[in-house]
Amino acid sequence: MPHKVQPVATGPRRSVLSDETYDMVKAMILTHEIPPGAKVNIDALALKLGVSQTPIREALARLESDGLIAKKALKGYSTTKLLTVKQFNDLFQFRILIEPWAAEQSAKKIDIVGIAALKAEMQSAKTALKLSESQQVQAFIEHDARFHSLITRISGNESVTEAFERTHCHLHLFRLFLAAQSHLIDDQPKDKFVEDLFYRYYQTGSGQLTIKEHEAISSAICAGDDKGAKSAMQKHIQSSLDRFSPAAKELNK
Repeated sequence: MPHKVQPVATGPRRSVLSDETYDMVKAMILTHEIPPGAKVNIDALALKLGVSQTPIREALARLESDGLIAKKALKGYSTTKLLTVKQFNDLFQFRILIEPWAAEQSAKKIDIVGIAALKAEMQSAKTALKLSESQQVQAFIEHDARFHSLITRISGNESVTEAFERTHCHLHLFRLFLAAQSHLIDDQPKDKFVEDLFYRYYQTGSGQLTIKEHEAISSAICAGDDKGAKSAMQKHIQSSLDRFSPAAKELNK
């Protein structure tokens, strides 16, 4: 059954429609309704969602900037593939280089607004602990994305913030998680990396451990402890890599 979306409109209504279409297509990609690496048929997608081609094309352009869609000349649009083991490892190496520095700079530049934002984000993470197990996973990934993005912004370096956000690292991690869920639920052919990456990781109470590590980073930044913030961030990212990916370690052998 087609998703219920209002017909194309102009002005503010068109903006709402564009956002709704973007959200729905994004959800279809994240949940693998449109599988990784699949060609996207604009006509079929417009028919399915009950909209014209215009909001579909607008959504695909936004999703291309999110790293979820790729456009090739003469071939059209397709969804990007899941991260490989090497890409996953490369992503974390990038984060180890960038984020400790951002945390250090944030501690040097923190103000009352930044302190309030960090405290509010940490409170949202603690609230997520009250959710069901399945809801917690998505809530923690979303918290993780907001927390790390917030710190790069507090650092005051726009180039670092833009570089971090262009990786869309947490979005790609969430896709991997949903891929692992699909493998486990639907009994599809398993990818060992995907299975190891998330099935093992999310059996270990990682949410509580992530909050504890984020608390250490946040506390150091709010206290203006630049060396402590840098060290806490280094430990957190390395710990995340170690928890997330037994498979990725094979690259170093």
